[in-house]
Amino acid sequence: MSAIIVEGSMAHYEALGRGRPVIFLHDWVGSWRYWINAMQAASTSFRAYGLDLLGFGDTARAAEHYSIEEQAVFLERFLNEMGIGKIALVGHGLGALVGLEYMKTHYESVDRMMAISAPLRYDWLVPRMQTAPLPELIEWLIDDEEDDIASALSDASKADPQAVVDSLSALHADEEGVFPHIRKYGVPCLFVYGADDPVFVELPTQDQGEKKAASPTQEQDENKSLLRLPMHMHQINLDDVGHYPMLENVSQFNRLLVDFLALDSGVSPIELQMKEEWKRRVR
Repeated sequence: MSAIIVEGSMAHYEALGRGRPVIFLHDWVGSWRYWINAMQAASTSFRAYGLDLLGFGDTARAAEHYSIEEQAVFLERFLNEMGIGKIALVGHGLGALVGLEYMKTHYESVDRMMAISAPLRYDWLVPRMQTAPLPELIEWLIDDEEDDIASALSDASKADPQAVVDSLSALHADEEGVFPHIRKYGVPCLFVYGADDPVFVELPTQDQGEKKAASPTQEQDENKSLLRLPMHMHQINLDDVGHYPMLENVSQFNRLLVDFLALDSGVSPIELQMKEEWKRRVR
């Protein structure tokens, strides 16, 4: 187990490979552990770090630092302590929100980001995800999974339930959300959703390109889960997977991850759609 002290708290992480750094951030249910396959795929060309956020896995509990903003500060301090400069970010659920929050204030340090199952608004989440206690979330999201997937998520019970409550409360309180800020910075972002993800009321729909100004009435009538994506951002929905695409279809997810990381710096992930294999397999 690898760990460092960050502002007086133990931060647990694991690392594989050599090269430019890629940081993997986990969801509300889980830890760094479910990234092992993805980290191995990335480690052939990159230095892959799996980090347990505050209150999760084997990182210390710190009840006053569980908001999404505070978790992003924890990420910043971890990177500073490790001497890590410009990074690629891969975040899932809570981890995606923490990564996007970090990008909000450190966009010059983020080369690209893959945001998986990212609830950019609180009202995208089903009521059960909004209110269920941690043991119920674990049972709901893990119990019906295959043994190898349940094993990869075995650290879920280590989480401080307050870390789940406080981060969800922070998402609820932030009416504007982080997306209006990060969409203007020009950092290439790929949003990935499982077509069968049970945590969303409905999957966000993609509106690629800048949208013309709408009247206030039109704005109110917009689909609540519409993602208005500038040309440096793109969305891919993966068929036949739910909330954990990195576990439910390892080969497909890892191919997408590797293809995304292999893009030249500054290139939009829209270019992924140019590849025939993704035209066939992704929609």
